[in-house]
Amino acid sequence: MKTILKKIGITLGILLVLPFSFFFVGRAPIPAKITWGVNFSKEHAEGFGLDWRAAYAGLFEDLKVKHVKILAAWKNLEPKADSFFFDDLDFQLSETEKNKADAIVVIGMKTGRWPECHLPEWAKSMDKTVQQEQILKLLSTTVERYKNSKALLAWQVENEAMFVFGDCPWYDEAFFKREIALVKQLDPVHPVVITDSGEGSLWWKAAQLGDIVGTTLYRKLWFEPLNRYVTYPIPAIFYGRKAWLVDILFGKKVINGELQAEPWGQTLLYFLSREEQVKTMTPEQFRSVIDYAERTGLDTFYLWGAEWWYDLKMKGESEMWNAAKVLLELTDK
Repeated sequence: MKTILKKIGITLGILLVLPFSFFFVGRAPIPAKITWGVNFSKEHAEGFGLDWRAAYAGLFEDLKVKHVKILAAWKNLEPKADSFFFDDLDFQLSETEKNKADAIVVIGMKTGRWPECHLPEWAKSMDKTVQQEQILKLLSTTVERYKNSKALLAWQVENEAMFVFGDCPWYDEAFFKREIALVKQLDPVHPVVITDSGEGSLWWKAAQLGDIVGTTLYRKLWFEPLNRYVTYPIPAIFYGRKAWLVDILFGKKVINGELQAEPWGQTLLYFLSREEQVKTMTPEQFRSVIDYAERTGLDTFYLWGAEWWYDLKMKGESEMWNAAKVLLELTDK
Protein backbone atom coordinates (compact mmCIF):
# COMPACT_ATOMS: atom_id res chain seq x y z
CA MET A 1 0.00 0.00 0.00
CA LYS A 2 2.83 2.40 0.87
CA THR A 3 4.47 1.66 -2.47
CA ILE A 4 1.26 2.48 -4.35
CA LEU A 5 0.79 5.74 -2.42
CA LYS A 6 4.40 6.66 -3.11
CA LYS A 7 3.94 6.07 -6.84
CA ILE A 8 0.74 8.12 -6.82
CA GLY A 9 2.57 10.93 -5.02
CA ILE A 10 5.43 10.87 -7.51
CA THR A 11 3.00 10.88 -10.44
CA LEU A 12 1.04 13.82 -9.04
CA GLY A 13 4.29 15.67 -8.40
CA ILE A 14 5.38 15.21 -12.00
CA LEU A 15 1.98 16.35 -13.28
CA LEU A 16 2.30 19.51 -11.21
CA VAL A 17 5.93 20.21 -12.09
CA LEU A 18 5.57 19.80 -15.86
CA PRO A 19 3.13 22.70 -16.41
CA PHE A 20 5.14 24.90 -14.04
CA SER A 21 8.35 24.12 -15.91
CA PHE A 22 6.72 24.80 -19.28
CA PHE A 23 5.53 28.29 -18.34
CA PHE A 24 8.24 29.35 -15.89
CA VAL A 25 11.51 27.72 -16.96
CA GLY A 26 13.52 28.49 -20.07
CA ARG A 27 14.43 31.38 -22.33
CA ALA A 28 12.78 32.53 -25.55
CA PRO A 29 14.95 33.66 -28.47
CA ILE A 30 15.01 37.44 -28.91
CA PRO A 31 13.45 38.31 -32.30
CA ALA A 32 15.82 39.72 -34.90
CA LYS A 33 13.43 42.65 -35.47
CA ILE A 34 11.10 44.14 -32.88
CA THR A 35 8.38 46.67 -33.71
CA TRP A 36 7.77 49.40 -31.12
CA GLY A 37 4.69 51.61 -31.08
CA VAL A 38 2.73 53.70 -28.58
CA ASN A 39 -0.80 53.98 -27.22
CA PHE A 40 -2.55 57.33 -27.17
CA SER A 41 -5.66 58.50 -25.33
CA LYS A 42 -7.04 61.99 -25.90
CA GLU A 43 -8.83 61.83 -22.52
CA HIS A 44 -5.68 60.83 -20.66
CA ALA A 45 -3.70 63.66 -22.24
CA GLU A 46 -6.43 66.10 -21.24
CA GLY A 47 -6.28 64.71 -17.70
CA PHE A 48 -2.77 66.15 -17.48
CA GLY A 49 -4.07 69.47 -18.78
CA LEU A 50 -2.18 69.05 -22.05
CA ASP A 51 -2.90 70.31 -25.51
CA TRP A 52 -3.67 66.81 -26.72
CA ARG A 53 -3.25 67.68 -30.41
CA ALA A 54 0.25 69.02 -29.78
CA ALA A 55 1.04 65.92 -27.73
CA TYR A 56 -0.19 63.63 -30.51
CA ALA A 57 1.72 65.52 -33.21
CA GLY A 58 4.83 65.35 -31.04
CA LEU A 59 4.77 61.57 -31.19
CA PHE A 60 5.58 61.77 -34.90
CA GLU A 61 7.55 64.99 -35.09
CA ASP A 62 9.99 64.23 -32.28
CA LEU A 63 9.69 60.57 -31.31
CA LYS A 64 9.33 59.49 -34.96
CA VAL A 65 6.59 57.03 -34.02
CA LYS A 66 5.53 54.73 -36.86
CA HIS A 67 2.90 52.67 -35.06
CA VAL A 68 0.17 53.98 -32.77
CA LYS A 69 -2.85 52.51 -31.03
CA ILE A 70 -5.64 55.08 -30.71
CA LEU A 71 -8.15 54.70 -27.88
CA ALA A 72 -11.36 56.11 -29.39
CA ALA A 73 -13.78 56.64 -26.50
CA TRP A 74 -17.49 56.29 -27.20
CA LYS A 75 -18.33 59.42 -25.16
CA ASN A 76 -16.22 61.52 -27.53
CA LEU A 77 -17.40 59.93 -30.76
CA GLU A 78 -21.08 60.31 -29.87
CA PRO A 79 -21.46 63.09 -27.27
CA LYS A 80 -25.18 63.32 -28.06
CA ALA A 81 -27.45 60.43 -29.00
CA ASP A 82 -27.29 59.75 -32.74
CA SER A 83 -25.05 62.79 -33.20
CA PHE A 84 -21.50 61.77 -34.04
CA PHE A 85 -18.40 63.93 -33.67
CA PHE A 86 -15.40 62.66 -35.61
CA ASP A 87 -13.19 65.76 -35.76
CA ASP A 88 -10.74 64.49 -33.15
CA LEU A 89 -10.35 61.02 -34.62
CA ASP A 90 -10.15 62.56 -38.11
CA PHE A 91 -7.20 64.63 -36.87
CA GLN A 92 -5.44 61.64 -35.35
CA LEU A 93 -5.73 59.46 -38.43
CA SER A 94 -4.83 62.35 -40.74
CA GLU A 95 -1.74 63.09 -38.65
CA THR A 96 -0.85 59.40 -38.66
CA GLU A 97 -1.16 59.16 -42.44
CA LYS A 98 0.75 62.42 -42.98
CA ASN A 99 3.70 60.94 -41.10
CA LYS A 100 3.56 57.63 -43.00
CA ALA A 101 2.64 55.76 -39.84
CA ASP A 102 -0.17 53.29 -39.13
CA ALA A 103 -2.83 52.93 -36.44
CA ILE A 104 -4.81 50.32 -34.60
CA VAL A 105 -8.11 51.96 -33.65
CA VAL A 106 -9.84 50.74 -30.49
CA ILE A 107 -13.64 51.00 -30.64
CA GLY A 108 -16.56 49.97 -28.45
CA MET A 109 -17.75 50.65 -24.91
CA LYS A 110 -14.57 49.52 -23.14
CA THR A 111 -11.62 51.09 -24.90
CA GLY A 112 -8.98 51.39 -22.16
CA ARG A 113 -7.81 53.90 -19.56
CA TRP A 114 -9.85 54.38 -16.40
CA PRO A 115 -12.80 54.02 -16.00
CA GLU A 116 -12.22 51.58 -18.91
CA CYS A 117 -15.83 51.82 -20.12
CA HIS A 118 -16.41 55.31 -21.56
CA LEU A 119 -20.15 55.66 -21.96
CA PRO A 120 -21.57 59.06 -22.87
CA GLU A 121 -23.81 60.52 -20.16
CA TRP A 122 -26.94 60.08 -22.26
CA ALA A 123 -26.39 56.31 -22.51
CA LYS A 124 -25.63 55.52 -18.87
CA SER A 125 -29.21 55.20 -17.67
CA MET A 126 -30.37 53.13 -20.64
CA ASP A 127 -31.44 49.52 -20.44
CA LYS A 128 -28.65 47.08 -21.35
CA THR A 129 -30.36 45.98 -24.56
CA VAL A 130 -30.75 49.58 -25.72
CA GLN A 131 -27.13 50.33 -24.83
CA GLN A 132 -26.01 47.38 -26.91
CA GLU A 133 -27.96 48.53 -29.96
CA GLN A 134 -26.39 51.96 -29.59
CA ILE A 135 -22.92 50.39 -29.42
CA LEU A 136 -23.56 48.46 -32.63
CA LYS A 137 -24.61 51.71 -34.27
CA LEU A 138 -21.40 53.32 -33.02
CA LEU A 139 -19.29 50.51 -34.46
CA SER A 140 -21.11 50.57 -37.78
CA THR A 141 -20.77 54.34 -38.21
CA THR A 142 -17.11 54.42 -37.18
CA VAL A 143 -16.01 51.47 -39.30
CA GLU A 144 -17.80 52.76 -42.38
CA ARG A 145 -16.12 56.14 -41.97
CA TYR A 146 -12.55 54.91 -41.56
CA LYS A 147 -12.29 51.50 -43.23
CA ASN A 148 -10.67 53.05 -46.30
CA SER A 149 -8.19 55.17 -44.34
CA LYS A 150 -4.62 54.68 -45.52
CA ALA A 151 -3.46 54.96 -41.92
CA LEU A 152 -5.65 52.13 -40.62
CA LEU A 153 -3.72 48.97 -39.76
CA ALA A 154 -6.35 47.09 -37.75
CA TRP A 155 -9.42 47.45 -35.58
CA GLN A 156 -9.39 46.49 -31.92
CA VAL A 157 -12.92 45.64 -30.78
CA GLU A 158 -13.23 46.57 -27.09
CA ASN A 159 -10.32 46.35 -24.66
CA GLU A 160 -10.06 43.21 -22.56
CA ALA A 161 -13.80 42.68 -22.98
CA MET A 162 -13.69 39.34 -21.15
CA PHE A 163 -11.53 40.56 -18.26
CA VAL A 164 -13.65 41.97 -15.43
CA PHE A 165 -11.87 45.21 -14.60
CA GLY A 166 -13.08 48.81 -14.57
CA ASP A 167 -16.28 50.72 -13.99
CA CYS A 168 -18.49 48.95 -16.53
CA PRO A 169 -22.24 48.31 -16.47
CA TRP A 170 -22.04 44.72 -17.72
CA TYR A 171 -19.95 42.01 -19.41
CA ASP A 172 -21.60 39.97 -22.16
CA GLU A 173 -19.62 37.49 -24.25
CA ALA A 174 -22.51 36.78 -26.64
CA PHE A 175 -22.81 40.49 -27.43
CA PHE A 176 -19.03 40.80 -27.77
CA LYS A 177 -19.18 38.16 -30.51
CA ARG A 178 -21.88 40.20 -32.26
CA GLU A 179 -19.60 43.23 -32.20
CA ILE A 180 -16.71 41.32 -33.73
CA ALA A 181 -18.92 39.79 -36.42
CA LEU A 182 -20.29 43.22 -37.34
CA VAL A 183 -16.83 44.78 -37.71
CA LYS A 184 -15.62 41.86 -39.82
CA GLN A 185 -18.71 42.07 -42.01
CA LEU A 186 -18.34 45.81 -42.58
CA ASP A 187 -14.58 45.65 -43.13
CA PRO A 188 -13.31 42.24 -44.26
CA VAL A 189 -9.94 43.76 -45.24
CA HIS A 190 -8.47 44.89 -41.94
CA PRO A 191 -7.74 42.37 -39.16
CA VAL A 192 -9.46 42.52 -35.78
CA VAL A 193 -7.34 42.56 -32.63
CA ILE A 194 -8.84 40.99 -29.50
CA THR A 195 -7.09 41.65 -26.19
CA ASP A 196 -6.92 39.87 -22.86
CA SER A 197 -5.04 40.10 -19.58
CA GLY A 198 -1.34 39.36 -19.84
CA GLU A 199 -1.08 37.66 -16.47
CA GLY A 200 -4.59 36.33 -15.88
CA SER A 201 -5.37 34.43 -19.08
CA LEU A 202 -4.04 31.88 -21.56
CA TRP A 203 -5.50 34.08 -24.37
CA TRP A 204 -7.27 31.13 -25.98
CA LYS A 205 -10.69 32.77 -26.09
CA ALA A 206 -9.16 35.88 -27.66
CA ALA A 207 -7.44 33.65 -30.22
CA GLN A 208 -10.73 31.99 -31.11
CA LEU A 209 -12.46 35.32 -31.65
CA GLY A 210 -9.84 37.59 -33.22
CA ASP A 211 -7.38 37.64 -36.09
CA ILE A 212 -4.61 38.93 -33.81
CA VAL A 213 -4.28 38.46 -30.05
CA GLY A 214 -3.27 41.46 -27.97
CA THR A 215 -1.99 41.23 -24.43
CA THR A 216 -0.79 43.45 -21.60
CA LEU A 217 2.52 43.40 -19.74
CA TYR A 218 3.12 45.18 -16.44
CA ARG A 219 6.08 44.74 -14.12
CA LYS A 220 5.76 46.95 -11.03
CA LEU A 221 2.51 48.40 -9.71
CA TRP A 222 0.40 49.24 -6.70
CA PHE A 223 -1.36 46.03 -5.65
CA GLU A 224 -4.50 46.96 -3.74
CA PRO A 225 -5.12 43.58 -2.00
CA LEU A 226 -1.70 43.79 -0.32
CA ASN A 227 -1.73 47.59 0.06
CA ARG A 228 1.79 47.84 -1.34
CA TYR A 229 3.86 48.06 -4.50
CA VAL A 230 4.77 44.69 -6.00
CA THR A 231 6.80 43.41 -8.91
CA TYR A 232 5.13 40.50 -10.65
CA PRO A 233 7.22 37.36 -9.97
CA ILE A 234 6.79 36.13 -13.53
CA PRO A 235 9.67 35.24 -15.89
CA ALA A 236 9.64 36.59 -19.44
CA ILE A 237 9.27 33.08 -20.86
CA PHE A 238 5.75 32.96 -19.34
CA TYR A 239 4.48 35.23 -22.13
CA GLY A 240 6.53 33.55 -24.84
CA ARG A 241 5.24 30.08 -24.03
CA LYS A 242 1.62 31.25 -24.02
CA ALA A 243 2.18 32.93 -27.39
CA TRP A 244 3.72 29.70 -28.71
CA LEU A 245 0.61 27.75 -27.65
CA VAL A 246 -1.68 30.30 -29.34
CA ASP A 247 0.34 29.95 -32.54
CA ILE A 248 0.33 26.13 -32.41
CA LEU A 249 -3.32 25.72 -31.45
CA PHE A 250 -4.94 28.60 -33.35
CA GLY A 251 -2.39 29.87 -35.86
CA LYS A 252 -2.75 33.42 -34.47
CA LYS A 253 -0.07 36.03 -33.85
CA VAL A 254 0.27 37.53 -30.37
CA ILE A 255 1.31 41.16 -29.94
CA ASN A 256 1.76 43.17 -26.79
CA GLY A 257 -0.73 46.01 -27.01
CA GLU A 258 -0.02 47.55 -23.61
CA LEU A 259 3.55 47.55 -22.28
CA GLN A 260 4.06 49.41 -19.02
CA ALA A 261 6.09 52.57 -19.59
CA GLU A 262 4.45 54.75 -16.96
CA PRO A 263 3.79 54.53 -13.19
CA TRP A 264 0.93 52.58 -11.67
CA GLY A 265 0.11 54.02 -8.26
CA GLN A 266 -2.74 54.35 -5.82
CA THR A 267 -4.61 56.96 -7.86
CA LEU A 268 -4.96 58.18 -11.43
CA LEU A 269 -1.56 59.10 -12.83
CA TYR A 270 -2.24 62.80 -13.32
CA PHE A 271 -3.08 63.03 -9.59
CA LEU A 272 -0.02 61.02 -8.49
CA SER A 273 2.89 62.92 -6.92
CA ARG A 274 6.36 62.68 -8.50
CA GLU A 275 7.54 61.03 -5.30
CA GLU A 276 5.06 58.20 -5.89
CA GLN A 277 5.55 58.10 -9.67
CA VAL A 278 9.23 57.20 -9.42
CA LYS A 279 8.42 54.18 -7.25
CA THR A 280 7.15 52.30 -10.31
CA MET A 281 8.68 54.02 -13.35
CA THR A 282 11.95 55.84 -14.03
CA PRO A 283 14.19 55.85 -17.12
CA GLU A 284 16.19 53.03 -15.52
CA GLN A 285 13.05 51.01 -14.81
CA PHE A 286 11.87 51.73 -18.35
CA ARG A 287 15.04 50.20 -19.79
CA SER A 288 14.58 47.21 -17.48
CA VAL A 289 11.03 46.72 -18.76
CA ILE A 290 12.26 46.90 -22.36
CA ASP A 291 14.93 44.29 -21.65
CA TYR A 292 12.29 42.05 -20.07
CA ALA A 293 9.90 42.57 -23.02
CA GLU A 294 12.57 41.59 -25.52
CA ARG A 295 13.11 38.34 -23.62
CA THR A 296 9.44 37.32 -23.95
CA GLY A 297 10.07 36.42 -27.59
CA LEU A 298 7.22 38.64 -28.83
CA ASP A 299 8.10 40.97 -31.69
CA THR A 300 5.51 43.78 -31.43
CA PHE A 301 4.92 46.13 -28.49
CA TYR A 302 2.79 49.25 -27.98
CA LEU A 303 4.12 51.32 -25.07
CA TRP A 304 1.68 52.62 -22.46
CA GLY A 305 2.65 56.06 -21.18
CA ALA A 306 3.29 58.53 -24.01
CA GLU A 307 0.98 61.17 -22.54
CA TRP A 308 2.92 61.06 -19.25
CA TRP A 309 6.30 61.37 -21.00
CA TYR A 310 4.99 64.44 -22.83
CA ASP A 311 3.66 65.97 -19.62
CA LEU A 312 7.05 65.53 -17.93
CA LYS A 313 8.76 67.01 -20.98
CA MET A 314 6.50 70.09 -20.82
CA LYS A 315 7.54 70.46 -17.17
CA GLY A 316 11.22 70.37 -18.03
CA GLU A 317 11.86 66.68 -17.35
CA SER A 318 12.76 65.06 -20.67
CA GLU A 319 14.48 61.89 -19.45
CA MET A 320 11.52 59.56 -20.07
CA TRP A 321 10.72 61.19 -23.41
CA ASN A 322 14.32 60.81 -24.53
CA ALA A 323 14.55 57.21 -23.30
CA ALA A 324 11.50 56.35 -25.39
CA LYS A 325 12.92 58.28 -28.34
CA VAL A 326 16.09 56.15 -28.36
CA LEU A 327 13.96 52.99 -28.46
CA LEU A 328 11.40 54.14 -31.02
CA GLU A 329 14.08 55.29 -33.44
CA LEU A 330 15.04 51.61 -33.80
CA THR A 331 11.65 50.66 -35.27
CA ASP A 332 11.47 49.95 -39.00
CA LYS A 333 15.22 50.41 -39.41
